Amino acid sequence: MNILKDFGVNPVLLVAQIVNFLIILFLLKKFMYKPVLDMLKKREDQIRNGLKNAEEGEKKLTDALEKERQILHKAQEKAKKILADSKLESQELRDETILAAKKEAEKIITQAKETIEQEEKKAEERLTLKIGEIAISLLEKSLTGIFGEKEQKLILKKAQVQLMKHE
Repeated sequence: MNILKDFGVNPVLLVAQIVNFLIILFLLKKFMYKPVLDMLKKREDQIRNGLKNAEEGEKKLTDALEKERQILHKAQEKAKKILADSKLESQELRDETILAAKKEAEKIITQAKETIEQEEKKAEERLTLKIGEIAISLLEKSLTGIFGEKEQKLILKKAQVQLMKHE
């Protein structure tokens, strides 16, 4: 015990301090250690759940991005189909329009030909009539000195009948 006294240690105080330490250790273990462990356990569970939720969120995001990519792909395919259909329809419409225009042009040409033929016939009839009138007039003038009036009328009448037959 001399050694303890040489170092300035009081054995009664040392024992009291050891007892105090054990009491504080017991109290801390009973009242503080368990709540701190529970709090750490809770925090660990929260972190674990947060990581799990983050993984689920990342998976959902990946799935959503894949769905978006598929939807965009489908929309692009649909747009291509609509564009192709539109081109086909416009080509058909263009062909129909060209065909209708050709038919209309043929109809106009046919009508023009008919009109020209009718005009030609009318012009021919007028020309024939005019030529007949001129021929009768010439015949009348040329018969004046050669034949008498009765004979002239008879010849002119025969000439007119002949002209009427040719018309």
